[in-house]
Amino acid sequence: MAARVVIFFKTMQAARCPTDELSLSNCAVVSEKDLQSGEHVTVKTTPNHKFVFTVKTHHTVAPGSIAFSLPQRKWAGLSIGQEVEVANYNFDKSKQCIGAMTIEIDFLQKKSTDSSPYDSDKMAAEFIQQFNNQSFSVTQQLVFSFCDKLFGLMVKDIEAMDASILRGEPASGKKQKIDIGLMVGNSQVIFEKANSSSLTLVGKAKTKEARQTIINPEWNFEKMGIGGLDKEFSDIFRRAFASRVFPPDIVEQMGCKHVKGIMLFGPPGCGKTLMARQIGKMLNAREPKVVNGPEILNKYVGESEANIRKLFADAEDEQKRLGANSGLHIIIFDELDAICKQRGTGASSTGVHDTVVNQLLSKIDGVEQLNNILVIGMTNRPDLIDDALMRPGRFEVKMEISLPDEKGRVQILTIHTNKMRGYNLLAPDVDIKELAADTKNYSGAELEGLVRAAQSTAMNRHIKATATVEVDMEKAEKLQVTRSDFMGSLNNDIKPAFGTNQEDYSNYIMNGIIKWGDPVTHVLDDGELLVQQTKNSDRTPLVAVLLEGPPHSGKTALAAQIAEDSEFPFIKICSPDKMIGHSEISKCQAIKKVFDDAYKSQLSCVVVDDIERLLDYVPIGPRFSNLVLQALLVLLKKAPPKGRKLLIIGTTSRKDVLQEMEMLDAFSTTIHIPNISTGEQLVDALELLGSFTDKERASIAHQLKGKRVWIGIKKLLVLIEMSLQMDQDYRVTKFLSLLRDEGADRSFYE
Repeated sequence: MAARVVIFFKTMQAARCPTDELSLSNCAVVSEKDLQSGEHVTVKTTPNHKFVFTVKTHHTVAPGSIAFSLPQRKWAGLSIGQEVEVANYNFDKSKQCIGAMTIEIDFLQKKSTDSSPYDSDKMAAEFIQQFNNQSFSVTQQLVFSFCDKLFGLMVKDIEAMDASILRGEPASGKKQKIDIGLMVGNSQVIFEKANSSSLTLVGKAKTKEARQTIINPEWNFEKMGIGGLDKEFSDIFRRAFASRVFPPDIVEQMGCKHVKGIMLFGPPGCGKTLMARQIGKMLNAREPKVVNGPEILNKYVGESEANIRKLFADAEDEQKRLGANSGLHIIIFDELDAICKQRGTGASSTGVHDTVVNQLLSKIDGVEQLNNILVIGMTNRPDLIDDALMRPGRFEVKMEISLPDEKGRVQILTIHTNKMRGYNLLAPDVDIKELAADTKNYSGAELEGLVRAAQSTAMNRHIKATATVEVDMEKAEKLQVTRSDFMGSLNNDIKPAFGTNQEDYSNYIMNGIIKWGDPVTHVLDDGELLVQQTKNSDRTPLVAVLLEGPPHSGKTALAAQIAEDSEFPFIKICSPDKMIGHSEISKCQAIKKVFDDAYKSQLSCVVVDDIERLLDYVPIGPRFSNLVLQALLVLLKKAPPKGRKLLIIGTTSRKDVLQEMEMLDAFSTTIHIPNISTGEQLVDALELLGSFTDKERASIAHQLKGKRVWIGIKKLLVLIEMSLQMDQDYRVTKFLSLLRDEGADRSFYE
């Protein structure tokens, strides 16, 4: 406690302060006959309550009276005429000088508010000058005049000045809170705007609240529950929140404007909505307003625009009242493409979509700008969004939330299995890294679905197979989700929407690849080289190869085999059999969708099968679809987005037609797939297929020795299977007969 030397003790009577000027001095006023100006006294109002004041003298105050202003009487609980005990108070300047004092400030008269900014630095300098060498106590109330305005103040916090500084030594860094302190010339004053006050402060000495980080101090980034999006979240934070974390005075000096809009786009199920919600929780802001795009629309004229205005009403009202000190309002739009389509593209004559877009534009960045908002839009169709929304100042930060890579999948699977692991419900044989490697091109939602499917498989094992559905409780207590549960769900239950569909190409290689000679081996080797080039070369992110050869030579099977061996996470076959009955436009859209999906994966392979059939080519005329041709020419040459790589494998039986259509130039290279051309190659193929006995193959080899043949492997398989339906004694004869009848043997009789 401070050292006290009592040289005066007297019972005095509380009185009203004689003048307004003395009320602003924050001093108790006494007669010259009782005390001297500048002295400090304790005023004891009750046995347990004492208050410290600095005194001034005035001739109008009667001896034995001590006069207080209205704020002082409110603070000390004094009434006019009340008797109080007054004694001298001496400050211990080694412990009780004020180092820093935080003061809550507001307009004294609420009706006299204005929106003019007040410089807190100048305000602090004038405060120290007016009240130098006066006593202050925590919770003390006083009136302060600045720029011809009266402000009501309340002392919130006092820190003692470091004793080392008073002795002229370097600061020790120790901070000590005190209840009563003495204002000195080098004290620091920090003004903090009162709650719900409309006062606007600028400068470094303004509200502590404004200088605090907008990040919630209890937020733990490790518990976000967002896996595989570390880089995306880091980029969003850098662009959208760095300016909000910095002290406002530095932001003002830089002339920096806060980002007001973030656009999150990408495939469904990749975490866009989850990230938007976590951003809202992370910030020291109001509860985010989450609205689905279609909910905005209303059949009544003007109601859709009114719904947009309602979303921004709270932010507008607060900005009018609090100005720069307004809190952050977050508005999250899910399915933004439902309300913000390109203007002028709507089929409706009402133009409702256009006016909704106009209303949203004016609210985010119109004539009366709002600086206290952050609008987060989400869509998986960014191509539909009006261009005006995407410029800087509106949805300025555009972030693609793409399919997670292997590291991201490990994080996501770990998040969704953490609870099971904590309760020992996850079997030791479950390897998260193995699952992540096997789930290429799975989205976050699909990985969560995989975990749920594995859980249901594990629980199903403990359900009794009786007339009623019962759980075997004895076994249920030992329930664990095993590796086989995950693998079963992986193979049967959950398939990636943007991943490789085994069924797409398994039908093309159901009989495997018959390596009947060096030509087949060379094709597969060249295919492997192209796969490695796609994976490893940064100079050629797009590699396109054309497999051309006669009909039935196995081009599609070889293309499917090269695609499967690549082990790319995205493999799709664009085949004419899936577009039967499509119009030219719908066929173009279907082909474009395959390529758009491919661009979403890090590594992709697209097989464009039977190109002349896709083009509707027939030699009579000739006729073909120019619309599909132009679409393919563009897509074959279009490089994938940065960081993505694409291998395109085309197949055709009419290389000459593609040459005339100038399509060959769109491919990086061309590989010829020949037919079986010698008897020895045909016999080797028969041996690999194992369809005939050794004696039968020897007979066929004897018949074909030295002969030149010309047959595709696909046609050969058909002839073999037809021959095998005969009795064993006639199979060889039938096979050779079919070979002649097919007309595939060009020089059989040579």
